[in-house]
Amino acid sequence: MRYSRFFAPTLRDDPADADVVSHRLLLRAGYIRRVTSGVYDFLPLGLRVLRKIEAIVREEMERAGALELLMPMVQPAELWQQSGRWEKYGPELLRFRDRHNHPSCLGPTHEEVICDLVGRELRSYKQLPMTLYQIQAKFRDEIRPRFGLMRGREFVMKDAYSFHADDDCLRREYRNMFAAYERIFTRLGLRFRAVEADTGSIGGRDSHEFHVLADSGEDLIAHCASCDYAANVEKAQAARVKAHGEDAPCAEVATPGLSSVEDVAAFLDVSPALLLKTLVYRVRFEDGRTEIVAACLRGDDQLQPVKLQQALDALEVVPAGEDEIASVGGVAGFVGPIGLRCRVLVDASLADAYGLVAGANKVNTHLTGVNVARDVVDKTVVDLREAREGDRCVRCGGELSFSRGIEVGHVFALGTCYTEPMDVRFQAQDGSRKVATMGCYGIGISRLVAAIVEQCHDQAGIAWPVQVAPFQVALISMGRGEQVERVAEQLYAQLGATGIEVLWDDRAERPGVKFKDAELIGIPIQLVVGARTVADGEVELGRRGEPRRRCPIASAVAEVEALLEAGAAPA
Repeated sequence: MRYSRFFAPTLRDDPADADVVSHRLLLRAGYIRRVTSGVYDFLPLGLRVLRKIEAIVREEMERAGALELLMPMVQPAELWQQSGRWEKYGPELLRFRDRHNHPSCLGPTHEEVICDLVGRELRSYKQLPMTLYQIQAKFRDEIRPRFGLMRGREFVMKDAYSFHADDDCLRREYRNMFAAYERIFTRLGLRFRAVEADTGSIGGRDSHEFHVLADSGEDLIAHCASCDYAANVEKAQAARVKAHGEDAPCAEVATPGLSSVEDVAAFLDVSPALLLKTLVYRVRFEDGRTEIVAACLRGDDQLQPVKLQQALDALEVVPAGEDEIASVGGVAGFVGPIGLRCRVLVDASLADAYGLVAGANKVNTHLTGVNVARDVVDKTVVDLREAREGDRCVRCGGELSFSRGIEVGHVFALGTCYTEPMDVRFQAQDGSRKVATMGCYGIGISRLVAAIVEQCHDQAGIAWPVQVAPFQVALISMGRGEQVERVAEQLYAQLGATGIEVLWDDRAERPGVKFKDAELIGIPIQLVVGARTVADGEVELGRRGEPRRRCPIASAVAEVEALLEAGAAPA
């Protein structure tokens, strides 16, 4: 491709509204342009990268035995009502009515549509297992779209769905897809980590997220230095040293004006770990019910809200107001679990703790000597705390560390949470009618474009791995001499004939402009044709971001091929 006929509008300065590296560079290098909040055009360079990522994903999906299809973006409300997600999914689901007043939505995901399709076509166990996938645009009406392609409203996604006769078969396909994802992200040249994850609005039993490791990542992931345990912080568990104070009866103590953990601990001269912190929430369930619930943790811990929501199987949890706290017998600032007239959940680290300090549900008063097993009745013990740096691994006792990650893939073992309400049944081998079990597996294709840039860039611009670069070679001709034009034309033709993708910068621009654009766009190999080197029968060749060397014109194409075979992206 000749640059003079190509559409790649580069920018000299960073856009003011771009907060992360990938957003800045993709805009500056002419890969994307903003249409509206969270919605972007993919320009020719961006589309070439997108298609290369798609090609790798398709190859690995087919290798894993999945079949491609294409489903509609517009989905009728009745399918979502049948699955129970029409209300549960929340405001991210963009709902609308057509001219016939029929309610529909723009699909953020396709569990309902695929279940409707398979439910109508599935007859016998002999058709199972079955794995179908698509690569298609999705829409989620994010309240705060940001970071360019990393959190947009419209995005390109690969979503696959598998159907099985039993859970053993589902587990095998889950492992198969897990392995396929590892191959995909390895082929893309990414540093990534698979972590245990919350199932979120998709639902199901088990799930793993795949994260590209980057400081700009929105997700915090915990991982053990001594074993392979890794989990999103929303799911991460950690071993905890038990906190015990003096074993004594409960007693009231005046704490005038002191309600924070730090102030009470200092006043009573005890460790914050010996305070029993009670947080009160208003909980909303899928069927519309609301309930006031108390959650208890050690004073030196923080609640992980997703864990609380999952423990309650709730649609939403929000902090309760003072009146709501009073309605269950509590006093804001001095709440404790003893005597509360509501459901009480206690973090597992407190299950057998004693000698604690807790609110007395009286103004300016706390209790000492609290024994959880003895004094907190009708409690539910669950994991509620958020793991933190230096905690011990629940599997091996090693130390947990934390990294930032960009979620680019997610696999779910859904079970029958969709197939049962969507009536996806088949005739089993014994003649009975059974509900199929299901898995789903997503990859953010357009998000991967940004995630790769977050890992692969330098001060000059993007540094694409060769397997996803829009072009493999940047051919740069300097000067307008006849000999330069002839050699550049010759090399352009020879490289194209061997199947190498070349962007020939034949523009009437200064060499400095051409080199800056080549570095910014991030093409892995640079081949420079200049009057001085051509006069000596040579050209300059090198990897992007590294010093170029001279090589004979006659061997230039062979040397480019050797660089490509070796992998041309700089370390």
